[in-house]
Amino acid sequence: MDCFVYVLGTRTKDRHMTYVGWTSDIARRLAQHNSGKGARTTRGRAWVLLHSEWFSTRREAMSREWHLKRDRAFRKKLALRLKGERAR
Repeated sequence: MDCFVYVLGTRTKDRHMTYVGWTSDIARRLAQHNSGKGARTTRGRAWVLLHSEWFSTRREAMSREWHLKRDRAFRKKLALRLKGERAR
């Protein structure tokens, strides 16, 4: 089964946010997040796909998701793209 880990991004007036998840269908999952049917923390915001990775098993995808959720530096670099800034 194809599985993907993805990083979504959004920004408000004063900050940027990221969300990390895994799915077997990125387009469907992004649509769910943007329609308010995704995770509670993503509701009410417009999200864009910043990054995705393919894995052949659910276990691999979930493991990578766990690591990306803890890699704040990587997610910050991705989020800065939303603002057109460079990571320092």
